[in-house]
Amino acid sequence: MDNLLNMIEEPKAEEATLKVTPNAVKEAKRLMAVQGTPGLVVRIGVQGGGCSGLSYNLNFDTKTSEYDEVIEVDGVKLVVDAKSAIFLKGTTLDYVTALMGGGFKFINPNATGTCGCGESFSA
Repeated sequence: MDNLLNMIEEPKAEEATLKVTPNAVKEAKRLMAVQGTPGLVVRIGVQGGGCSGLSYNLNFDTKTSEYDEVIEVDGVKLVVDAKSAIFLKGTTLDYVTALMGGGFKFINPNATGTCGCGESFSA
């Protein structure tokens, strides 16, 4: 009986939809400090549009809904709505500093194609 109990695995906690790099967290904190509005969250979503069919949305918000997934990383709350979570599952949000092409970057394993500028994707 003990062997049988050892074979049963504990259910694994569900992974967050989005992974966030330290660079992205640092930049989000910097931008929130510039805004000067307490209680801001970073809302991340996907909407129809762009040259590949879907585009990423990233902005500040003061509200969340019961249907949002809230991911907290190092004091920064990131919010993903349920519809966008389908397209973002397993995605990493990074921040890159560069003269050209710098900014927040989405590394999305669900994207089957992207546009040349990387601002939109197809799934």
